[in-house]
Amino acid sequence: MKATLADQGQDKSFRVEEKDFKTARGTVLRKNQTFCVEVAIKPEGVAVRDSKNRDKSVLFFNHDEWKAFTDGVRNSEFDK
Repeated sequence: MKATLADQGQDKSFRVEEKDFKTARGTVLRKNQTFCVEVAIKPEGVAVRDSKNRDKSVLFFNHDEWKAFTDGVRNSEFDK
C-alpha cells in the first residue's frame, strides 16, 4: 500500500518520523544507477521509502508481509 507521510494513520499506515528511518544494508547497482531504500521498523509495522526521494510515497507493511518479503529475498525468489 502506498501512502504519503500526510496519509499516515489511514489503512495500515502508522506514524513514522524522520529519525525512525535507517538505510537498508546493501544497494542495487543497475545501468550505472544506485538504488537504496530506507526502512523504519516499528511495533505497528514496517515503513519503506526511496532514499533519494524521501518526500515521495512511503510504503507500509505489517510484520507478516515484511517477513514474507525478506524471506523471499533471502531465498532468491526475486532473482531473474
